[in-house]
Amino acid sequence: MKTNMNVEIKNLIDSLNTSEVPNERKEILQPLVEYIQEKKDKNETIRLNFICTHNSRRSHLSQIWAQAISFYYEIKNVYSYSGGTEATALFPKVAETLQKNGFEMMYLSEGENPIYAFKYAQNEAPIIGFSKEYFSEFNPKSNFAAIMTCSQADGGCPFIAGAEKRVPITYEDPKLFDGTEQQDEKYLERSLEIATELKFVFSQIK
Repeated sequence: MKTNMNVEIKNLIDSLNTSEVPNERKEILQPLVEYIQEKKDKNETIRLNFICTHNSRRSHLSQIWAQAISFYYEIKNVYSYSGGTEATALFPKVAETLQKNGFEMMYLSEGENPIYAFKYAQNEAPIIGFSKEYFSEFNPKSNFAAIMTCSQADGGCPFIAGAEKRVPITYEDPKLFDGTEQQDEKYLERSLEIATELKFVFSQIK
């Protein structure tokens, strides 16, 4: 499977050092490892819905990296989604950062809530990226893990209908650096942090 993966993305994933993930973060990630392993052991579809407040930054980075890294580890039947407690728009700097990471990006539509497609491998379907609510028709209604990528969404959504498991794995919002000289650096830093932690998660699957 890896043979048709985008070389730049494959090399980047190769370079990510999971030993840099602190032990306290590994403990936070462990419930997601267990969920994926249990699904794989039962030969069941693995649906991961990454949820944030606006579905504009961290949830999309997590969705896209999860799909790419599960492919990298040749773990089948993984489907990644993302959503928000409200819909806004995928922030353009996220798409730009993913391009810098090696993803091929295409605009499918423009407007207030543009639709993007991200490719990580030659023969695999692209990941469709746009802002939507977590319960959107585009997302699964049952048999999925809800991964809460921001503390606001985690606190504001005590119940996610249809979720088999709820896993809070929160990240600092790169939005804090919008309009500053550190913006590019911080978006890249957050993307690589999420990628490294998800590499740890999928590397644990047997």
